[in-house]
Amino acid sequence: MRRLAALLLVTVLARPAFGQTEDVLRSAFEGKTVRLKIEMPGTSSGIEDRPGTPRPLDFSQQSSRLKKFGTAYRPGDAAMVSKVHVNGDHIEFQLGAGGFGTMGDDANTTVTVTPAPKTQREKDLEDRVKSVTDPVQKKRMNDELDDLRAERKRADDRNATRAAEAQAIKEANVMQKRIAGGSRFNIKYDRDVVSSQMTPESVMAALADYVDFSPGSGGNAATPYAQPATPGGLKKGMSVDEVDAVMGRPESISSRAEGTLTVSMSTYRTRTSKVTAEFVEGVLIRFTVVSQ
Repeated sequence: MRRLAALLLVTVLARPAFGQTEDVLRSAFEGKTVRLKIEMPGTSSGIEDRPGTPRPLDFSQQSSRLKKFGTAYRPGDAAMVSKVHVNGDHIEFQLGAGGFGTMGDDANTTVTVTPAPKTQREKDLEDRVKSVTDPVQKKRMNDELDDLRAERKRADDRNATRAAEAQAIKEANVMQKRIAGGSRFNIKYDRDVVSSQMTPESVMAALADYVDFSPGSGGNAATPYAQPATPGGLKKGMSVDEVDAVMGRPESISSRAEGTLTVSMSTYRTRTSKVTAEFVEGVLIRFTVVSQ
């Protein structure tokens, strides 16, 4: 009984400490703009950082999440620190919208297809043909059955094609949301780390290899949140043909896989800049501009 009372007392006393720690961290970082040094996946799972361990960041895990969820930020991109939350033994250091996949985000891209049902005529023929003995009549009924089944198969094929198109659109929409949804670092400490050690200085040290906290690091980098002025007034949602009409023939075209989608990248050059445009299903989802 005494041990239980002591445990409850420790828990109660610890809450204000963590609350105060979070207030200090929020005041230090929230609303500030930083610049990323590494690629960040477009998911609320973000990247796990374990300061003080031999391998603080699991790069294989980062690579897997980038492949599965796409890239929300690239090295050099600016991002606003939107939220810092102390959650037990780790700190959520959220960038932009904190990463797609939190409560309320619909990540389902599956489109199901219901097979076309048999018509009443087909059902009746299947029943009647079993008792018909006349070869001519039986053949005529089987021929009609074949036609009805073929029509049902064509309907299934049409529905499957429409479902595939709808699923591709849903996947492209989710990819756009992931790109615009930000990301986060989950800074995980050992359980014996007390809240007083979770200071702004320790957070900056933990993220020093991945985040530039220096004044003015935000700049005007091209990010999903603040696109710079671009030649021809590019904007998300334009088609490949529309972009080509504005920018001219691309200097190079390449592609990469992000999750189940193929992202096509076209590079354009103007007198003053290099523009990289990224397309999913022929729709512009992101672009960056580098002055030359």
